[in-house]
Amino acid sequence: MIDRRALPAEARLGTWLAPDGWRYRRLEWPGRGRGSLLFAGGRGDFIEKYLEAQHHWHAAGWSVTAFDWRSQGGSRGDIVGGHLESMDPLVDDLAALIADWRADHPGPHVVVAHSMGGHILARTLAERRPEINAAVLIAPMMMVNSEPLPPWAAAWTARLFNIAGFGRAPIWRSPTASAKAGARRRTYLTSSPERFDDELWWWEREPGYNLGPPSWGWLLAAMRSSAALTLEALRRIDSPCLFVATERDRLVSAAAIRRAAEAIPNAELLMLQDSGHEILRESDPVRLRALAAIDAFLARHAAG
Repeated sequence: MIDRRALPAEARLGTWLAPDGWRYRRLEWPGRGRGSLLFAGGRGDFIEKYLEAQHHWHAAGWSVTAFDWRSQGGSRGDIVGGHLESMDPLVDDLAALIADWRADHPGPHVVVAHSMGGHILARTLAERRPEINAAVLIAPMMMVNSEPLPPWAAAWTARLFNIAGFGRAPIWRSPTASAKAGARRRTYLTSSPERFDDELWWWEREPGYNLGPPSWGWLLAAMRSSAALTLEALRRIDSPCLFVATERDRLVSAAAIRRAAEAIPNAELLMLQDSGHEILRESDPVRLRALAAIDAFLARHAAG
């Protein structure tokens, strides 16, 4: 068991500098010789939110590295609400971080990434081709789930709002604005009230961790970045990849995830029927099934 509301005593927080000098908050949790695992969260995530999953891998012997993305968590800088106008700087950051991390950490090297992090990892694998043994993409944002709007209509709407000068405006009201909105948000993310409440606890302790809803500019950047993940680009990925996703995801497109898994030559796919978007923060039957699939995949492709 781990206290999901406290950093482990043996883990340490530090700083990593991106190529342009942006200060990243980073966690290092030394392991017992299994290899090195780099974890990347999604939009609005922060290191502490996934301590439980990091503990699982650390207990298996992995040295775990985690970080807060540029514009969020302890890497916010002066950006308000996680607003980004392009995902390209995140691709640059992840490629540089993987290179530095590989140089300082023993192999095998695996990268596990959730949601937006999975999207950035996919682009990094396709465009920069880092030398890693395996990649795990959990509910990756291969495309935003724009339902009930079709993707073309959602993209047109995002462009219109940006042209009209609302690029920094939030798409919807903050999920903490009402109890009803908060309950709806939980149904999208996880069926575990306790794990959902963990995030709210961290928000109370570190209010800046709560980014609120994405901006219209962030949405347009995400859609443009997804367009870069063509079938041709995905076919260039040669690292073994495991996709873990859910058919009922309300935030990212399950159909786009299936297409990506089919396109990548050495990819496997686990599609869950009973999970919210945050698979690693779901109720135990779902969460443990996903972790078991990840463990088996890493045992096949990243044996120490």
